[in-house]
Amino acid sequence: MSLKALGAKVFAKRIRKKINKWALDPVKTQERVFNNLLKKAKMTRFGQDHNFATINTYSDFARQVPIRDYEGLKSYVDLVVQGEKDILWPGKPLYFAKTSGTTSGAKYIPLTKDSMPTHIRAARNAILCYIEESGKTDFVDGKMIFLQGSPEMEEKNGILLGRLSGIVAHYVPKYLQKNRMPTWKTNCIEDWEQKVDAIVLETMNENMTVISGIPPWVQMYFEKLQKKTNKTIGDLFKNFELFIYGGVNFEPYKSTFEKLIGRKVPGIELYPASEGFFAFQDRQNEKGMLLQLDSGMFYEFVRADEFFEEQPKRLTIGDVEVGVNYVMLISTNAGLWSYNIGDTVMFTSILPYRLVVSGRIKHFISAFGEHVIGKEVDQALKDGADATGTIINDFTVAPQVNPVVDELPYHEWFIEFKEEPKSIEELAREIENSLRKQNSYYDDLIDGKILRTLKITPVPKDGFKNYMKSIGKLGGQNKLPRLSNDRNIADSLTAMIDK
Repeated sequence: MSLKALGAKVFAKRIRKKINKWALDPVKTQERVFNNLLKKAKMTRFGQDHNFATINTYSDFARQVPIRDYEGLKSYVDLVVQGEKDILWPGKPLYFAKTSGTTSGAKYIPLTKDSMPTHIRAARNAILCYIEESGKTDFVDGKMIFLQGSPEMEEKNGILLGRLSGIVAHYVPKYLQKNRMPTWKTNCIEDWEQKVDAIVLETMNENMTVISGIPPWVQMYFEKLQKKTNKTIGDLFKNFELFIYGGVNFEPYKSTFEKLIGRKVPGIELYPASEGFFAFQDRQNEKGMLLQLDSGMFYEFVRADEFFEEQPKRLTIGDVEVGVNYVMLISTNAGLWSYNIGDTVMFTSILPYRLVVSGRIKHFISAFGEHVIGKEVDQALKDGADATGTIINDFTVAPQVNPVVDELPYHEWFIEFKEEPKSIEELAREIENSLRKQNSYYDDLIDGKILRTLKITPVPKDGFKNYMKSIGKLGGQNKLPRLSNDRNIADSLTAMIDK
């Protein structure tokens, strides 16, 4: 065992003890975070506008600080972007993580000297928890790759600006610098396909032990490696021991990855975002990811089925229940306050608090009141694929509200197959049955002949990749929405298929 591996094992035990301490005292941990946030931000513009000095309890806070998304906070963020200080958090941010997708264009999410270390610690601790649990350390001596955005940054009014994954690349610890792949030059390539081609050439002859990234883009990397070498990933990288992933539910990709790799590889699921590193998988045999309660973030939760009410009830960590779909709100040491990140989560355990991401509050289908969510379609597709021996590359689902004359409306599933089923009709039946078991509203609409059964539309090879490329979102942290309540993505795919 190398000194690095031995040191990792010792350090892992120490970190696990620290994690257990706060994880098993969740309410007090969150109370401490809450009080620290208010104390530090009391004299900021936001703190004064919302009378932080008069807040003594969470009830005070909930009355004085409304729920906001990026658009609701934008007037404050704009002042920060213009270079003003002490607006949302004391001083100025270290960085802006630039993301897209809002009605006003780019989002500028502040990262401060207080918040930035929490991103790095959470990623590190995820690996250390795996080491402490499994006892495995050999992988720390091999090569590691993190498929990420370019680390090159711009400057905006004295504040550095870039993609989160690119910003994080500047914080790789010294003891991992020699293990890190790809080279800096390759990591700076902007065109995603060119970048992956270059990464393939750089890594195909290396001792790769850890591979990390968003599953669809790692899949692209694996497929290019396989095409180049005519080997499974497991044969090519014989010491590949750990797959670290996040961003989308891995279940729909699982069978594809097992076939590409040729064997099972342990994985760690992460829940990072520009707004914060919220959770990571801390145990291999426990469902869900450990919510980071001691990372400078105070959490609130609203039941998803009540979220669009005028005054939805806001809950803190001690009030949540297992198996309920919640919208998660955060207040952070980067200056976000009761901020709706757009995700819905569901707790799988309490003490410690572990959760899964169940979808997006804006990404659902409820064209007829069915409110089908991401977790349900992911599970339905997994059930259907398992039952029919189908391997899926990618998929998305949309309602068809205006079908042909004399046909009932339906849900249309656009699926790109790695291996097609013998019968698409059988796959559709299996998906349908699973979805009806999970969602009673959908089941009632089928029974009541308001909806007909779902329709599967096969997408040609690379169809989703070409779609993402056409909208300028190929690679990096970009993800294809699983669910839409409109036909925007569906119509674009239909047009591509019909060409």
